[in-house]
Amino acid sequence: MSQAKVFKPMGTIEADTPSASVRKRRGLTSEDAWGFFFILPQVIGLVVFVIVPVVFSLYLCFANWDFVKPPEVVGLSNIQSVLADEDFYTAIRNTFVIVLTIVPLTVIISLGLALLTNRNIRGLALFKAGFFLPMVTTSVAIAAVWYWLFAPDFGLINAFLSMFGIQGPGWLADPAWAKAAIVIMISWQSMGYFYILFLAGLKHIPQEYYDAASIDGAERISLFRYVTLPMLSPTLFFVLTTMLIGSFTTFDVAYVLTRGGPVNSTYTIVMYIYDLAFRYFKMGSAAVASWVLFIILFVITLVQFQFSKLWVNYDQQ
Repeated sequence: MSQAKVFKPMGTIEADTPSASVRKRRGLTSEDAWGFFFILPQVIGLVVFVIVPVVFSLYLCFANWDFVKPPEVVGLSNIQSVLADEDFYTAIRNTFVIVLTIVPLTVIISLGLALLTNRNIRGLALFKAGFFLPMVTTSVAIAAVWYWLFAPDFGLINAFLSMFGIQGPGWLADPAWAKAAIVIMISWQSMGYFYILFLAGLKHIPQEYYDAASIDGAERISLFRYVTLPMLSPTLFFVLTTMLIGSFTTFDVAYVLTRGGPVNSTYTIVMYIYDLAFRYFKMGSAAVASWVLFIILFVITLVQFQFSKLWVNYDQQ
């Protein structure tokens, strides 16, 4: 008489299957060892180039170090010296002015270019390459070219304006125009990257939404306000976040064009940190200013993420 087959419930462990405790006693398998081996370079890079410098900079906030003598703990004197320095507040004000000018200007230009080229036109790839080319070019080389354009005496911009009887501004030699020159150059250089992001976001919006809104009588402005902007909000949020962080760390362009002048009108917070560290060799004060910049960026980014819940639409279906 044949014996009935016994069905085991799902989740039952066979008797010859090693338990978790047995596998644990056996130690790491070869697959585990290879996994740790492949992530080891990333872990080493994270520890050496991120964690250790961050911890050391926090220690330097309470110590003096000039690259020669060993660090000496001085308590809160570095924080007090930075907070009492007028150049620190000047750098903060200049940085905020530059950021609040660059961000809206770059967003408007890059989004406008994306809207204009979001169609099937000949040579679109050439447009994309031309707009993106400044982003992959060295900032120092671009700054040198723009210095030639902005030169008040022999610059091409003022020479072009003089052809129409207009006397051009002093640009880099005038405190009232130096910030404008920095903003124009940085916006021109970075708009290509954000143009590509906006164009990709526009391509992702289903055409059915526009067709449905057009049937309801929506015009171009209404389509942009009620269809394009809500569907493009995730891309816009990413652009604003990355652009704010990048604008706050402006250094190379301002350093090459103006060295912070004239009369500290383009003196940014990163330039202030650079001078403290590599000009005056006050690494402790430079670390304090760096942490202040980090706190500012952290707070602004946190506020952005909180307010993004009110206007960013992730429902793309």
